[in-house]
Amino acid sequence: MHLRELLAIPYLLEAEAVEREPGEWLIRLAYPELPGCAAEGAVVEHALRDLERRRIEIIVGLVEQGQQPPIPRQPLATSDPLWTVRDLGLSERVTPLLTTANP
Repeated sequence: MHLRELLAIPYLLEAEAVEREPGEWLIRLAYPELPGCAAEGAVVEHALRDLERRRIEIIVGLVEQGQQPPIPRQPLATSDPLWTVRDLGLSERVTPLLTTANP
């Protein structure tokens, strides 16, 4: 499976609000099917952006090591990983891998 397809795999998202101290809450997000892929923060949008960045870094890192990430379901046909990579500031590292013949 090519990197573009691997980056389009939908993973289950777990979310929970955690009270660190009385009145101080944060959100924890994770893709439990992708080991080590978690993020937390006070703002949901920031935590989700960090989680997506982590997901891409984990998948790309595994591919660079010659390993395949977990594939719990088929890639989304309508996903555009290149847009996401650019939006998250990972273009320099990931775009060359997405544009090669067989990443």
